[in-house]
Amino acid sequence: MDLNSASTVVLQVLTQATSQDTAVLKPAEEQLKQWETQPGFYSVLLNIFTNHSLDVNVRWLAVLCFKNGIDRYWRRVAPHALSEEEKATLRAGLITNFNEPVNQIATQISVLIAKVARVDCPKQWPELIPTLVESVKVQDDLQQHRALLTFYHVTKTLASKRLAADRKLFYDLTSSIYSFACSLWNHHTDTFLQQICTGDEAAAANSLERTLLSLKVLRKLTVHGFVEPHWNAEVMGFLHAIFERLKQFLECSRSIRAESICRDRLEKTIILFTKVLLDFLDQHPSSFTAFIQRSLEFSVSYVFTEAGEGVVFEQFIVQCMNLIKMIVKNYAYKPSKNIEDSSPETLEAHKIKTAFFTYPTLMEICRRLVTHYFLLTKEELTMWEEDPESFTVEETGGDSWKYSLRPCTEVLFIDIFHEYNQTLTPVLLEMVHSLQGSTNMENSNAILIKDAVYNAVGLAAYELFDSVDFDQWFKNQLLAELQVSHDRYKPIRRRVIWLIGQWISVKFKSDLRPVLYEAICSLLQDRDLVVAKGASGILAWISNDDFEFRTDQFLPYLESMFTLLFQLLQEVTQCDTKMHVLHVLSCVIERVNMQIRPYVGCLVQYLPLLWKQSEEHNMLRCAILTTLIHLVQGLGADSKNLYPFLLPVIQLSTDVSQPPHVYLLEDGLELWLVTLENSPCLTPELLRIFQNMSALLELSSENLKNCFKIINAYIFLSSSEFLQMYAADLCRSFCELLKDITIEGQVQVLKVVENVLKVNPVLGPQMFQPLLPSVFRGILDGERYPVVMSTYLGIMGRVLLQNARFFSLLLSQMACELGQELDQILGNMIEMWVDRMDNITQPERRKLSALALLSLLPSLNSVIQDKFCGIINISVEGLNDVMTEDSETGTYKDCMLMSHFEEPKATEDEEPPTEQDKRKKMLALKDPVHTVSLQQFIYEKLKAQQELLGEQGFHALMETVDTEIVAQLQEFLQGF
Repeated sequence: MDLNSASTVVLQVLTQATSQDTAVLKPAEEQLKQWETQPGFYSVLLNIFTNHSLDVNVRWLAVLCFKNGIDRYWRRVAPHALSEEEKATLRAGLITNFNEPVNQIATQISVLIAKVARVDCPKQWPELIPTLVESVKVQDDLQQHRALLTFYHVTKTLASKRLAADRKLFYDLTSSIYSFACSLWNHHTDTFLQQICTGDEAAAANSLERTLLSLKVLRKLTVHGFVEPHWNAEVMGFLHAIFERLKQFLECSRSIRAESICRDRLEKTIILFTKVLLDFLDQHPSSFTAFIQRSLEFSVSYVFTEAGEGVVFEQFIVQCMNLIKMIVKNYAYKPSKNIEDSSPETLEAHKIKTAFFTYPTLMEICRRLVTHYFLLTKEELTMWEEDPESFTVEETGGDSWKYSLRPCTEVLFIDIFHEYNQTLTPVLLEMVHSLQGSTNMENSNAILIKDAVYNAVGLAAYELFDSVDFDQWFKNQLLAELQVSHDRYKPIRRRVIWLIGQWISVKFKSDLRPVLYEAICSLLQDRDLVVAKGASGILAWISNDDFEFRTDQFLPYLESMFTLLFQLLQEVTQCDTKMHVLHVLSCVIERVNMQIRPYVGCLVQYLPLLWKQSEEHNMLRCAILTTLIHLVQGLGADSKNLYPFLLPVIQLSTDVSQPPHVYLLEDGLELWLVTLENSPCLTPELLRIFQNMSALLELSSENLKNCFKIINAYIFLSSSEFLQMYAADLCRSFCELLKDITIEGQVQVLKVVENVLKVNPVLGPQMFQPLLPSVFRGILDGERYPVVMSTYLGIMGRVLLQNARFFSLLLSQMACELGQELDQILGNMIEMWVDRMDNITQPERRKLSALALLSLLPSLNSVIQDKFCGIINISVEGLNDVMTEDSETGTYKDCMLMSHFEEPKATEDEEPPTEQDKRKKMLALKDPVHTVSLQQFIYEKLKAQQELLGEQGFHALMETVDTEIVAQLQEFLQGF
């Protein structure tokens, strides 16, 4: 692409690509895509986005095109890679000057330079770092800032590389520029502080931006640029300086207006200081030992004493608490039980921690956490009154403690209490004892203090196990507090029910459950939504996770609770709250199972309306799917009455052409499966949904396992109708899947085929005929994976035993394909079967193998007679597997025989049998494995062989069998 002639054309197309008119936009985008691999295209883009006179949107698009091209074509091994000559020109052009006037474009240019640096620096681009170092020294404000911005992005990118050779290069780079980076940061920091003192806020804001960028560079160099940073005096000096700089910056915050741009940048810089310390502690805990004392003193001083009043802000408090938490919990600072096994650094760190966390310090931290940080704030109380549903939406996610004050304080309390429980338990118990008895309703602060202390007791439940008689406390104090209906006491009602939830799996007598259930019923009727939701929350915990749950205790309250929960579900409006209540309902339904049937009518009528209302809220729809799963399991065969609503829901959730499937598919498949398992019969609508399956199988996702379960469920439900309609499609899908699938997936496919043959031995082999030659070949080749070989033999055993005619056709087909004699292939198959019998671990398949090979008898075929010894060996192995001795009569009987259907009676702890369980039991009554006595079958086959060969011929055949095997066989056949 010639630069001069192409620039105008590319500029024109870029302009069209920024158009709002799709008729103009789409062709332009397509043209840009075609140019991506054209030599010279990126040089044209560079000329365009560095030309400040052009339209900003056009330049922005040019930068993005350039950046995308780096990702795709910069590496030498990439298809259509850029030539080395063009790359050299581009590298030089990118760092010619740092004077981009538009912030967003400047950031993008910095990022794309960093992307190039990741691949080329320092070997192909040795001049990059020296150029950046020189450019940040210039006096021009814009150029200095842009160079510093680029310096940061390059450092950040290089620090993220993890290969050993790349790490070594970054260590070398760090050692060469660390002193400069430190002096740069100090210079900009001092300049900012001087300008703040003189009141020049505009200049201070610019200097602070440079301080922030240079500190970002230093953070990456300090944390990732040294193997053992404690040996480097400059690193240790920088980290020591952070504490002084933090104090200076915190003091500066007093004089800066809250609405000032400087204020926002100042707080960002303060947080960045703490991130340096946290990152360094995380990556280099041993090197951080020298800063443990100072970190603890600094953090505790600002967070737990008056020193922080007027200067600290929420995110800074969070960071300081995280610093304390990481020091307290750090395994590198905990000596081994055998002190001699601990390193000197560990012992030193432990000594520092022990000296710092004295009784007065721990007591003050504990008291301040509980009586200051745990208190509900005015803002929270206002939200409770004005928007109770929003108030109840708690923060979730594994790392929420890192970023938000309330969860952070609670996690810090838990960790400190766990580490120093012997010291802090008396402190907390004294706080509890001081609050016993009634509380003055006019004293709102006393109520909030009690709420906070009860919160602490709940968080420390496991640590307080031996120190608190919770049952007595519940009976003597807490139960009465739940019954106080005063509006001002609602924080305590909410907190007490939460507290019981924390303790119920720690220490709570089963005999007290009915009293608790009565209290929950009362609270579910509380006029305060927050309290009612809290009551529902403990119900979910009791139903879902409590090992001492007894259904008989719960049933008297089931109707009342279910009705109240349903009313709550209708009353609330926010998705999160509805999801919570649905989760509670699901837990209750799952726990009581069939006993829920009399009470679900109202919920069943309401869910279709809720599903329709939640069209734009996929997570709420996921909650509805989960509730439906438990409803179907609870209703069993009666779930058929839900089909007008249920089946369209399954259809939508599992249709990969519908956008919501991204959220709904996993739960939708689970619902589809339980619907089939509990279906009394196959309806046309249920059969029609299976049209979704072929696309699901093509996905080959983690949901494949459930897809196979669904296919099996259809086979057990109504194999004839189902296979008549879908067998051909399934067979094609399976053939494609088997080309590229894991061993586990391969076994799942084969098990489906095995189930088809089990349910329909006559038509099954014909329907899945295209798959069977590969199974036969797998046996002949001695498949190396035992689990696959076992399934192969299970499939072939079904064909041989239950459809001998088809087996003969398959044998002929294999002989033709392999160019071998029929008898040779048959002999090889029997020989491999006998040899790999140990691969089969399931007793049913082992008996099937014996029955299948015995079905070849009686025979005059020389190959079969040649393999007679192996067939008898497998048969005796099968007898050993399935025969049990009757202790009264001393005779043997086949333990796998089933004579009639008895519906199993489930105990309270067991789930009742599903319709599919019953179908499997009925199928077993027709299965030769469960209807044919192996003992009788062997006797009859041997007798027939004897009659065919005569006494002498049969005797000669038996001579080929090991005498020990013959002796076992005779013992099993006594009485015949």
